[in-house]
Amino acid sequence: MFALVFVVFDVETIFFYPWAMSFDVVGVSVFIEALIFVLILIVCSVYAWRKGVLEWS
Repeated sequence: MFALVFVVFDVETIFFYPWAMSFDVVGVSVFIEALIFVLILIVCSVYAWRKGVLEWS
């Protein structure tokens, strides 16, 4: 399970790279979209943590 969570956050980092490289071209709207993306990931991670999915059995 921990390897799967690592892969998810690794892929998340890959998605942030193009946004960071083109920030001056696309503007603030894409920055807000990136913040929404991060917020969704945080909410999902907290939900999984509280459900006990990330604990060893």
